[in-house]
Amino acid sequence: MSTLTAPVNRIANLLERLGVQADNSGVSTGKVWLKGAGAVLESHSPVDGALIGTVRSATQVEYEQVVAIAQKAFAEWRSWPAPKRGEVVRQLGEELRAHKADLGKLVSYEMGKSYQEGLGEVQEMIDICDLAVGLSRQLHGLTMHSERPDHRMYEQWHPLGPVGIITAFNFPVAVWSWNTALAWVCGDVTLWKPSEKTPLCSVACQQITARVFERNGVPEGVSCIVNGGREVGEWMSHDVRLPLVSATGSTRMGKAVGAAVGQRLGRSLLELGGNNAIIISDKADLDMALIGCVFGAVGTAGQRCTTTRRLIIHHKVYDAFKQKLVNAYAQLRIGDPLDERNHVGPLIDKAAVALYQAALQAAREQGGRVVVEGGVLNGAPFESGCYVKPAVVEATPDMAIVQEETFAPILYLLRYEGDIDAAIAIQNNVKQGLSSAIMTLDLREAERFLGAAGSDCGIANVNIGTSGAEIGGAFGGEKETGGGRESGSDAWKAYMRRQTNTINHGTKLPLAQGISFDL
Repeated sequence: MSTLTAPVNRIANLLERLGVQADNSGVSTGKVWLKGAGAVLESHSPVDGALIGTVRSATQVEYEQVVAIAQKAFAEWRSWPAPKRGEVVRQLGEELRAHKADLGKLVSYEMGKSYQEGLGEVQEMIDICDLAVGLSRQLHGLTMHSERPDHRMYEQWHPLGPVGIITAFNFPVAVWSWNTALAWVCGDVTLWKPSEKTPLCSVACQQITARVFERNGVPEGVSCIVNGGREVGEWMSHDVRLPLVSATGSTRMGKAVGAAVGQRLGRSLLELGGNNAIIISDKADLDMALIGCVFGAVGTAGQRCTTTRRLIIHHKVYDAFKQKLVNAYAQLRIGDPLDERNHVGPLIDKAAVALYQAALQAAREQGGRVVVEGGVLNGAPFESGCYVKPAVVEATPDMAIVQEETFAPILYLLRYEGDIDAAIAIQNNVKQGLSSAIMTLDLREAERFLGAAGSDCGIANVNIGTSGAEIGGAFGGEKETGGGRESGSDAWKAYMRRQTNTINHGTKLPLAQGISFDL
């Protein structure tokens, strides 16, 4: 086992409490940890560049072992009454409450988001457990009247099987929980392929879950993790034993997963990129709008799929709102995300920094005017090389860079004239369709934005920003965002198979549609 480097000593105690070591296996079926004979994944914190620890990834041989154990677990787990499965998830929520501070700090340190956002991510895990507990007593179908006498029709929902889950670095624990909490109460077992950029968070989650599962006698294999690179996602996508693969990440990745799963006629649940906009009407409360815009643009250093990337501002309030933004950005504090006085932490790695720089250069070359200068921060306390300044660029909707999703804190200002339809047309004219918002005090504008001719996104908000969805609503978007829905509402149906049942309790066997078939 390697020795923890000096900068990591400040979180060494919490790593120990979470069961995370300097050298970890990244392959587990619950209580059992397989050796992990694949490549070693090094987790370097973008906060200070320190090596936090390593995780040994899976080979295909170990992947096969995990799937076999998961299949065996499913055969037993699906027979547990759903409320009993819900009770296990309830206890997991309590365990997460007990470890909220530690897990939130690990999320912050390994991924780079602020400690407050790390705590918020763990709270999302707790919230989805609460929702899933109630759901475990409400997995109900419909009853229908039959056209035939003495017949009863109804539908019921059954577990699907082993569910594959692929998650991204920016929400290293919450998105896993969105899927697992629902899948488990539905009677499924799960195989998690975490991001190779945040593997230690997955080890911590599995350790927390394993303790709860062991106390309740949950079968080995209900919760599995398979750390590794792109190849693990490819194994899962092509694996006919996984009836559903839920994938969160880039559009490029989602297209590959969707094609592979679709080719074998499996199901995919895709939650991909966003190029989210807020419309600032001339009838908006500009002070209130400012809060939603700034947090949406710089929260998680612009590395949320719901990050605000475009502001579509009415020409009458354009200059006034631009000045408010410039003033607000001047007050942003950038630095160590574990210091709660700071607003903005680092990007995930130097590759992300390079993409940020390339996007700013492209914006300039395409005619953009920078009104809040960006740039890379170096020297103490930015030795990791992952810190950048949030930038604001005046642009036009047709600029190629504005049409893209850059996972960094770059905000484009777009001017519109005319009525709300002109702003909606600008908003919808991108390939992505995740989150959207309008700031207005005009009821007619708000309802137009929410109507069939309004926002084409999966999420449409009025007088709040694009970021910070609640657990109770279905989360996801349209177009190149993938069309999947996670979390609340009826998203649970994605993890189950529907069965229609007809029961004849009479003495004759009439056929549907009045067909006569006499012998």
